[in-house]
Amino acid sequence: MIYVIDDDPSVRDSIQNLLESVGLTAQTFASTHEFSRADHVEEPSCLILDVRLPGVSGLEFQTNLKKQDVSLPIIFITAHGDVPMTSRAMKAGAIEFLMKPFQKEELLAAVRHGLQRDETQRRNQAELAGLRSRFDQLTSREREVMELVAAGQTNKEIGATLALSEVTVKIHRSHMMQKMQVTSVAELVRISDKLQRAQ
Repeated sequence: MIYVIDDDPSVRDSIQNLLESVGLTAQTFASTHEFSRADHVEEPSCLILDVRLPGVSGLEFQTNLKKQDVSLPIIFITAHGDVPMTSRAMKAGAIEFLMKPFQKEELLAAVRHGLQRDETQRRNQAELAGLRSRFDQLTSREREVMELVAAGQTNKEIGATLALSEVTVKIHRSHMMQKMQVTSVAELVRISDKLQRAQ
């Protein structure tokens, strides 16, 4: 789904026609307020956003979305751009800044990039949610064992660190590996890194 926010009806219509001509679905809005009130689909999306809008400007809206933790890829379009404006938009995470009138292929390339990026991000978020769900099932002792296994300690070393017998460590380790659905230490290390980076 591609969302288009522009206060010029002719621009909205031409962008919608272009997107639909290549098999993409578009929803158009005259203002950020109108967009905020609408329901949005849970599928890969991106936003084509005019910089100058009545009420909240495109750049302000980009900031608001970021504050709300909405990471929708944004393609800015404008007839009145300058270097500071472009720089601000790109630093805040916009994927493209196009000057009107722009080339059709330029816009379509930016949209494809935006959709691909959003799809990857959604996939990563779903994977992370699954990993967190598994991690939440671990007991506090199993979490300690996981941390030490991921740090490269042997069962014997873990036993010494946690004041447990090696047999007890093996039991906790076996339960932890089953709950985390991993079969190797390398896999566990990768998962542990992902969870730590996401904190």
